[in-house]
Amino acid sequence: MSTTGTSPAAPSRGPEPDPGPEPAPQRLPLLALLALATAVFITSLTETLPAGLLPAMSSDLGVSPSAAGQTVTVYALGTALTAIPLTAATAAWRRKPLLLTAVALFAVANTVTALSTDYALTMAARFAAGVAAGLAWSLLAGYARRLVAPHLQGRAIAVAMAGIPVALSLGVPAGTFLGKVVNWQSAFLAMTVLAVVLLAWIHLAVPDQPGQQAGERTPMVRTLRLPGVRPVLFVTLTFVLAHTVLYTFIATFLKGLSMGESTDVVLLVFGAASLVSIWITGALIHRRLRALTLSAVLLIGAAATLLAAWSSSTALVYAAVVLWGLGWGGAPTLLQTAGAQAGGSAGDAVQAMVVTLWNVAMAGGGVLGGILLGAVGTGSFPWTILLLLAPVLVVVAAARKHAFPAVRATT
Repeated sequence: MSTTGTSPAAPSRGPEPDPGPEPAPQRLPLLALLALATAVFITSLTETLPAGLLPAMSSDLGVSPSAAGQTVTVYALGTALTAIPLTAATAAWRRKPLLLTAVALFAVANTVTALSTDYALTMAARFAAGVAAGLAWSLLAGYARRLVAPHLQGRAIAVAMAGIPVALSLGVPAGTFLGKVVNWQSAFLAMTVLAVVLLAWIHLAVPDQPGQQAGERTPMVRTLRLPGVRPVLFVTLTFVLAHTVLYTFIATFLKGLSMGESTDVVLLVFGAASLVSIWITGALIHRRLRALTLSAVLLIGAAATLLAAWSSSTALVYAAVVLWGLGWGGAPTLLQTAGAQAGGSAGDAVQAMVVTLWNVAMAGGGVLGGILLGAVGTGSFPWTILLLLAPVLVVVAAARKHAFPAVRATT
């Protein structure tokens, strides 16, 4: 029955109160974060995969090992030249379509690399893959951070960045093994298949996020004036350069030691030590950023010393590789954390600079390694690493207040 006109009118309650923000989620969106980690894996592995395949690639493409090593260089150049411009140009774009575009470009570039028999076309495909990496790295860490509540952001980034050590510990050795058993082209085709699977995974499991508004962006030039930023950038450039000189030509270096058939095993040992390094870094970085960074430099210095003076001993070569992995595995996390800490509210701008200089160093390492290989041979690589690490050690030791403090400031 309907109510009659004699019924009292319901009191007016006015506008509904603002319920405030939704309660912070207590669980990580693991499917989404693992998809981002797989994107990081593809980015890292596509860059470093030629390191274990250089002899076969150089033979099939009809070029020298030094020229084949430039496939790593041109990839890094693609990223270095595009990371900052793409970060600025796509800042307002929605994140999911942008990530899908980057992964699709990886699929195309790796397919062309696998099917190409022409060195120039291969180099063009590698440059395009580097552009895809610049696009991906401009959004991956921020994407992971925005998928969770503030108190889970550190863990979310750690899960997403796990793709780097997995690429080192499993991806590169697996690609090298596949290249040895089948051919080097199959390794790149496997990357294409993984990228296609990842496109579907992202579509189904990763929530979209809006881009940044104009008022949220920090001009990158201003970040250079912040205390600590320039030391972090110098250490990034020089430290990565030292690593890349040898890593790019690791197969050629081992061949010179009559260990060419063990390249996949050496890379597996290196990757396993890198995983240990990542675990130690993740556990201690909030309290021991400075000590961890100094230790990383000293460990790689010790590895280079062993390789320079005792490379005739297979056992000591493996010991050097373990030290190298322990020093290098945590480096991406250490440098990204130092950059974010030094940048403060301009942390995103510093991250774009770190990514750019990282890839400038990757490109420079390939060029420098190629010059050294042609001029004086692989025996010069360990000594070059030691020369480059000396100023890195000095800068890290001196930048104790802002760039690499003994105790990380609480946030």
